[in-house]
Amino acid sequence: MAQTYSEKFSCSICLDLLTDPVTTSCGHSYCMKCIKGHWDTEDGKRTYSCPQCRKTFTPRPVLQKNILVAELVEDLKKTGLQAAAAADHCYAGAEDVSCDVCTGRKRKAVKSCLVCLVSYCQNHLQPHHDVAQLKRHQLVEPSKNLCPCHDKMMEVFCRTDQQLICYLCTMDQHKGHEAIPVAAERTEKQKKLEESRLNIQQRIQDREKDVKLLLEELEAINVSAD
Repeated sequence: MAQTYSEKFSCSICLDLLTDPVTTSCGHSYCMKCIKGHWDTEDGKRTYSCPQCRKTFTPRPVLQKNILVAELVEDLKKTGLQAAAAADHCYAGAEDVSCDVCTGRKRKAVKSCLVCLVSYCQNHLQPHHDVAQLKRHQLVEPSKNLCPCHDKMMEVFCRTDQQLICYLCTMDQHKGHEAIPVAAERTEKQKKLEESRLNIQQRIQDREKDVKLLLEELEAINVSAD
């Protein structure tokens, strides 16, 4: 039960228990500081969105502390369930790919998006399952394979230089080179490997036939000699 309740009263932005909780008109709760910080980044757009359901608001909503949620969070803290819930969180270690969206202590990424070029933990990946436009994005297993020049995922293969690069590399040091998506290069190489395997297998079968014929001829010669 600790994990269930802690997730209900956790902020989806910082992933910790809610502090000064506020609730938007769409029903989602956040730490007041977290949602204000999120909306500060959207000031130039003049529309403000919910990080979870992407509902937009105009003008910027005036936030009021949700007293009921705040009291429930305090009760949760008093029961000691916060520590138990923290142990259940899958935070990223040195060898893990961390979520690019998490603030503070980062959680393990469960997927990387080849369109957003960002790695997401389970919580921050949710919009890719809920929002129609994001559902079209290609999700892959999280990768630490980042471009040393641009710190972006290397999802392009440069055939000219025979190396992995990021999409920004195609615009500068690899400009004009023959480059294709990594997935397409992988498919083509797998196809060539399969053709090579079949060719080698056929050559082995041909050699076995030749050896069998030689053995049959040798046996016939021995019979004739006898």
